[in-house]
Amino acid sequence: MESRLEIVTDPADPDQDKALRTNLARHLGLEVHELPLFRVLKRSLDARRNPVYRYQVELEEAKGLPTEPTIKSRFRDVRSAPSVVIMGAGPAGYFAALECLILGLKPIVLDRGKDVKSRRRDLKAIQQDHIVNPDSNYCFGEGGAGTYSDGKLYTRSGKRGDIGKILRLFVEHGADPDILIDAHPHIGSNKLPGIVEQIRNSILASGGEVHFNQRVVDFVIRERRMRSVITASGDEFAGEAFILATGHSSRDIYHLLARKNLRLDAKAFALGVRVEHPQQLIDQIQYRRAGREPYLPAASYSLSCTFNERGVFSFCMCPGGLMVPSATAPGEIVINGMSLSRRDSRFANSGMVAAVFPSDFKNPADPFCCLTFQQEVEQAVFRAGDGSQRAPAQRLTDFLNHKLSSSLPEVSYIPGIWSAPVHQVLPAFIVKSLVTGLRQFGKQMKGYITDEAVVVATESRTSSPVRIPRNSLSMHPDCEALFPCGEGAGYAGGIVSAAMDGQHCAQAALQYVLK
Repeated sequence: MESRLEIVTDPADPDQDKALRTNLARHLGLEVHELPLFRVLKRSLDARRNPVYRYQVELEEAKGLPTEPTIKSRFRDVRSAPSVVIMGAGPAGYFAALECLILGLKPIVLDRGKDVKSRRRDLKAIQQDHIVNPDSNYCFGEGGAGTYSDGKLYTRSGKRGDIGKILRLFVEHGADPDILIDAHPHIGSNKLPGIVEQIRNSILASGGEVHFNQRVVDFVIRERRMRSVITASGDEFAGEAFILATGHSSRDIYHLLARKNLRLDAKAFALGVRVEHPQQLIDQIQYRRAGREPYLPAASYSLSCTFNERGVFSFCMCPGGLMVPSATAPGEIVINGMSLSRRDSRFANSGMVAAVFPSDFKNPADPFCCLTFQQEVEQAVFRAGDGSQRAPAQRLTDFLNHKLSSSLPEVSYIPGIWSAPVHQVLPAFIVKSLVTGLRQFGKQMKGYITDEAVVVATESRTSSPVRIPRNSLSMHPDCEALFPCGEGAGYAGGIVSAAMDGQHCAQAALQYVLK
């Protein structure tokens, strides 16, 4: 008997568990009550023809399906253990902290922002009052950027660590177990805050520490070794090792590293716009039918092409989602996307971005060349407006034809939009690449190019424009005991890959502490 099988079910069946068991029994030539024990390894929706769910299942005969103990049961009491100072309470920082509990190290987590619930007031302030708190916003605060901007858990970085371990930890802290089997797992920004809070509780219960409103402003380095960090409140935190997991938008940390003569490298990133369609239109294109049946999820897409050796691609596609303001300082416009767990908004939005390389600038050796460009574009977009978080926008068809839109469709972006020549606001080489790419995408998705779609500037926080180097021990080559980590250091891109890098850095910190 085969140990692994693919079983297909009809998404219209309201009882998927029963349908799976029935179809598995039919495949094996058994009655349902005769089925051996099995587990589902993966579930994906195949919408290429008539939509079906494809399940990958494993039968008992393969491995006996042993019951694994919870990962939380491996957490140690670390009150008297060597301490690791972790800068940043995003996925890299928090999963580094959880790994420390397994390894027997005491995590001391510092975050510049507020706890996950208190952040909500600052998100409301930027959405409704156009006030940007530089320490508490969609990027900064407990849970990091991913908590309030979607919670997608899909990654291609399987070789970097144990994806299953990351997902199991999420489930053990309150996530839906379906994320363990879904091909494109997603939690949602309405569910993540509670999960993040439970992760914090695990850290505290084992003797770790979590401190909010503690923006790091200085490193104490003696004899080329990190000794402690100092925060804006004047507090000093010492440790045996230091994990720097401050995220891709902590520009002040990059400048602090430069002031300490710690090497930085410019890193390619991507910049462009966010394109929003009516979700119904994307459903029609992807499902090839007039309307989406209620049993089907909001349709998504992934698009990419290369133009003159410059990649153009969709980024952070949010079906049934919303556009949100993600500026981290006054005087800039940054747009991102998010979805709630049900993905039931009337809109579908995605970043559409073009690659930006250090070689695009006069001094590619300048570690800040890409960061400066990113910042200048965000500020130029802000100056083109009225001093609020209202964003410049253009109908997609008008953007492609370099024409100012006489009217704009309804959008999900709460601060509001205004009709602007986005093709003139953004740098010419970005616009040229986007126009070429979008026309190509219109050929791949018939109906994608429509005046019902709107282009909103600017999508710019795709990844870090700076890389913080690390050596074979995962430490900064110029500073012993400092472990650059996650998206902000240039070693991850998304919640899961950042979490895996956090675990990796915790393991590297243990080897350093034990040496």
